[in-house]
Amino acid sequence: MKSTLVAATAVALLLLLVFWLWTPDKSRAFLESKYLYAFSDLIDVAGVTLHVRDSGLTTAPAVILIHGFGASLHTWEPWVSALATDHRVIRFDLPGSGLSYPDPTGNYTDARSMQVMVALMDTLGVARASVIGHSIGGRIAWTFAATYPERVDKLVLVSPDGFASPGFEYGKPPHVPGSMKLMRYALPKFMLKMSLKPAYADANVLTDELTGRYFDLLLGEGTREALLARTAQTILVEPVPMLKRIQAPTLLVWGEQDAMIPFANSESYLKAIPTVARVSLNRVGHLPQEEAPTRSLSAVRSFLQ
Repeated sequence: MKSTLVAATAVALLLLLVFWLWTPDKSRAFLESKYLYAFSDLIDVAGVTLHVRDSGLTTAPAVILIHGFGASLHTWEPWVSALATDHRVIRFDLPGSGLSYPDPTGNYTDARSMQVMVALMDTLGVARASVIGHSIGGRIAWTFAATYPERVDKLVLVSPDGFASPGFEYGKPPHVPGSMKLMRYALPKFMLKMSLKPAYADANVLTDELTGRYFDLLLGEGTREALLARTAQTILVEPVPMLKRIQAPTLLVWGEQDAMIPFANSESYLKAIPTVARVSLNRVGHLPQEEAPTRSLSAVRSFLQ
């Protein structure tokens, strides 16, 4: 009798825990009502519906901004109004991120990202642009600059990904830990905030409003599956040979307190890219565009001009 009661109590507690942590998707209708400016911002690019915002004069030099893992085009919001005074600013959600739909091909490799970038520029009538990328968006940006040098004017890499790190070896699919796979079912806001905190040197920057935006957009229909697929399909190549092919003048923007991709990695980029400069930001973590928008943007605007 006692063992039966213990077992029943354990099952009840487990069910209570599952109910507490269970995090269902948010409907696309809800997310679009909250975060979409206009339905015309959803456009077909290479067979996938992308969320794209195109600001500034179409006759001005174009700059394309690519966000990082789990983020969205909103991460660039603090930069956009200033950049748009003298540039055409194009930012988009990667397939399966933000308000962009999951890629119907199921392909989230860097090779597919190159196809999407070319198709996006062609769809918008942009022959050449400066490209800015953050984190994995940085890896996509420098890969694009090395692969299509004729389409890139200048390159800005904000805390870029690309060199091997624990769990990501060259030439091998990464090990996706079970705890990460569980986010498909359990991603309560307090747990998300705990995972986001290390990205900021100043914890006060991670406000409830900012956390809420990340939380909402990560719960889009198909978003978590797409993020897991992108992680599983990321096979890093030794980056130096490709970095050496970059012809565009390049600026590195890096927070010295970056706990996600170490500031020390910037030395490898300085050695590999032919024409490169670095702006280091003290007391700043992995997201300079959110944590120190004025300081980081000042350097970027000077470089682009």
